[in-house]
Amino acid sequence: MTVASGPVELPIELDRSSPVPLYHQLSLALERAITEGALRPGDRLENELAMTTRLGLARPTARQAIQELVRKGLLVRKRGVGTQVVAAPPIRRDVKFSSLHDDLASTGHEPSTELLERSAGTAAELGVDDVVEVDERLVHLRRLRRADGDPLAIMTNYLPDRFRLEEEELRERGLYATLRAQGVTFAIAHQTIGARLVTSEEAALLGETEPAACVTMQRLVYDDTGRLVELGRHIYRASQYTVQTSLVI
Repeated sequence: MTVASGPVELPIELDRSSPVPLYHQLSLALERAITEGALRPGDRLENELAMTTRLGLARPTARQAIQELVRKGLLVRKRGVGTQVVAAPPIRRDVKFSSLHDDLASTGHEPSTELLERSAGTAAELGVDDVVEVDERLVHLRRLRRADGDPLAIMTNYLPDRFRLEEEELRERGLYATLRAQGVTFAIAHQTIGARLVTSEEAALLGETEPAACVTMQRLVYDDTGRLVELGRHIYRASQYTVQTSLVI
């Protein structure tokens, strides 16, 4: 991370008539500056006293806004240096039915995929009969997904072997786009998100130093006829990936 020559002073406008709290308005303005490139990796923010004086805010308001971005992994506080933009903001992903490949591409990242394993068998042979009950044979895929060249996730999928899953296509496009092109109409997905420590093999693939945490996700997907489309069991680098959801209040 490079250190900027001096703190960056941003032109920030706050709407004091808005019901949105001032700390959240400030947090959103700083986050937008980071994602749009006005604040670059290594840039330092002006200190809280200078910021609050310039914007007419109380110091706890600025402190709360900055802490919100520290929690998101966008800023880091360093003793003797100040508050800096981190070198690589984490991938943030909404809780929705979508492909990681497509989410990365739509947010300006360059996704790439490496096929690690491919096998086939019954649910019992593949060790997933405790989760899915199907008569069809399944194809098992294990892939390493990168974002801008950096390892991000290990994707493990089990799909009925009625689907055509070419290696080149799996590298170049998202799994769901591949399935839609074959006429699949998705109807419902059941998803569970959790966390655990990575194994030594997973740490090596993801470029993590043990002990390291990962975000886990299991997803069961069915089509509009009630047939199984996919069982996905994926892990994501907790240092580089967060899951975001919005609550209506």
